[in-house]
Formats: sequence, C-alpha cells, structure tokens
Amino acid sequence: MARQDDRQKPMDMRAVHTDGFYNPNSVTTLSGQVVIAQGTLKVTGDLAKIYVDADQQISRIVITGKPAHIQQLDDHGNLMAGDALTLDYDNVNGIATLITQAVVRQQGRGEAHGDKLTYNTQTSEMTGSSGSDGLVHMIFLPKPKPSTAPAAGSKPAPAASTSQLPQGQP
Repeated sequence: MARQDDRQKPMDMRAVHTDGFYNPNSVTTLSGQVVIAQGTLKVTGDLAKIYVDADQQISRIVITGKPAHIQQLDDHGNLMAGDALTLDYDNVNGIATLITQAVVRQQGRGEAHGDKLTYNTQTSEMTGSSGSDGLVHMIFLPKPKPSTAPAAGSKPAPAASTSQLPQGQP
C-alpha cells in the first residue's frame, strides 16, 4: 500500500509553462518538464491537466509524456513505479490508471505490462487489459527465503574431518 501520510503533505507542481488558476471547478494546464510531488508520490511528464473540484481540492491529474512516470513508496519503503503514455491519477481515491504502453513495477513483488493498467495506491490492487496482443503480461517474484546465517552468538557446526574417511574414498 502507498505511504499513507503522503496525502497529508503539500502538493508541489513545477513546469516550464502554466495556464490556469486555482478556483473551484477549474482546470490548470502545466507543460514542459512537468514534475508533481506530494510526499513520496512523484509524477513526471510533458503535459499535465490539474482538475480542482468545487471544494478547491485537487481531484484529478491527467499527465502525458513519452513516457509519463509515476512513483511512490509504500509504508515499508518499497517503491511502486509506473510508466505509460498517459497517466490518469484520481487524487481523491488514490487510483492511478496507466494507458498505452503501460508498465507497473512493485519492488520485491513483480511487474505488469498492458495497454491499460489500473493501480489502487491504497490497496495495491491492480487490474489490466491489453488490446495489442490480447494479453496482460505479469511477473510475480518469489518470496525471499529467510536467511540461513547462524544466529549471533551461536557457534558454527564443526567442519567434517576428511581423516575419518576410509583410504581411497574421496
């Protein structure tokens, strides 16, 4: 799940050019080297449309690029990163929809590729569809095995002695 305290942090937006205003039910356009950050959430691209609702809250961000990029840490410090030609981020519900040449990578968990991937940053649930070859490609990583290193303070087992082997045996 996405880092929960990110939503309580200010949203910082940067671009070469901006056109719009921060009024109820408005849309602001950012273009050129767009970077939007809120806590560990970072979105980059070429063009972004910022939608503000009636309560003057940022409700949605649609960003395009070659590719557009989104990344965020979860509460355990693992990175989720996604790339697509279009990212549609529902800021109210924490849903990122990646459209066209979409890829989502979850550190330590795996990755997914498709024409459209929808990722819920609150639950880590992902849905996908593909039109190009009819397949969504997913790779799940195996869970790491626990370390077999001896515990601190324990003595390693004695090495086997080759002098106890019968003559002629390896």
